[in-house]
Amino acid sequence: MSKTYFVYILASKRNGTLYIGVTNDLARRVWEHREGVIDGFTKRHNVRMLVHFEVFTDVYAAIHREKRLKKYKREWKINLIQQNNAEWNDLFESLNC
Repeated sequence: MSKTYFVYILASKRNGTLYIGVTNDLARRVWEHREGVIDGFTKRHNVRMLVHFEVFTDVYAAIHREKRLKKYKREWKINLIQQNNAEWNDLFESLNC
C-alpha cells in the first residue's frame, strides 16, 4: 500500500497571511495548526484555514512542490487558491476525518 502525502496552504483569512506545508496526515496536521498545538508561525499569525491542498504518492515530489510553491510570488499563490476555492472556504471540514 502506498503512502499519501499532501502539500497544503493555510490562510488567516481571505487574501490574508499564507502558510505552505507538507505532511503525510493532512487532517491531523491541519488540526494541530487550528488548535495552536505547536508554537510557531501559524500560531503567532492565526493562520488556521485550509484553503488549498494537493495529493502526492511520492514524498520527494511533495517536498519538491512545497519548495517551489514557497518560492512563487504571493499573487501566484492567491491565483492558485482562487482557481479551486474562489470563496476561500475552509476545506478542513471536507476532509472526512
